[in-house]
Amino acid sequence: MAVLKKYDLSGKEIGEMSIDDKLLEKQVNSQLIKDYIVAIRNNARQWSAHTKTRAEVAHSGQKPHPQKGTGRARQGYLGSPQYKGGGRVGGPRAKFDQHVRINKKEKRAAIRQLLAEKIQENRLLILKSDKLKKPQTKKVAAFLKSVKLEGKPILFLADETEIAFVKSMRNIARSDFLLLPNVNGYELAAHQNVIVLEPAAQQLVKILEG
Repeated sequence: MAVLKKYDLSGKEIGEMSIDDKLLEKQVNSQLIKDYIVAIRNNARQWSAHTKTRAEVAHSGQKPHPQKGTGRARQGYLGSPQYKGGGRVGGPRAKFDQHVRINKKEKRAAIRQLLAEKIQENRLLILKSDKLKKPQTKKVAAFLKSVKLEGKPILFLADETEIAFVKSMRNIARSDFLLLPNVNGYELAAHQNVIVLEPAAQQLVKILEG
């Protein structure tokens, strides 16, 4: 049985939560996880950068200067790339239909695997937040210091938006907050440690169960 430690906001260990080892068994290979994360990053791109070629710029067809007699190189069009306001060569072009489809079963399996790895590496803990009545950044910062997570990339997960808690941790460097149902593989991979607020602990088990 894997054991998750449970803390209160003062940093005191107040209990443990057991996770069945069967839920932590490897279900997917590393290549599937990589493909899933790459797809997330590709789908986050805007693909909106766009430059015009010489055929698209708005310019008259007037010849810049006479073909002969000036001693200059012959030029045929003010919209050529070498002129200010001319078309661009090899510039970025807007791309369409670049969305990468992510299989739902593979996505869920990858998330379960990444969560299982955090648990096996003792990088996931449970926090009893007691639903703060008002934002208290110092209190959350002191908690992170007491559990030796100060300055590390941390992802907080909860089953519902706790406004006071979100406001307490949003000014803490390298920390992010997500609702547990919205968690994705990229955020799990990008953050070294995960802290699950206690009300979401049972939902975490359900995700591991698939």
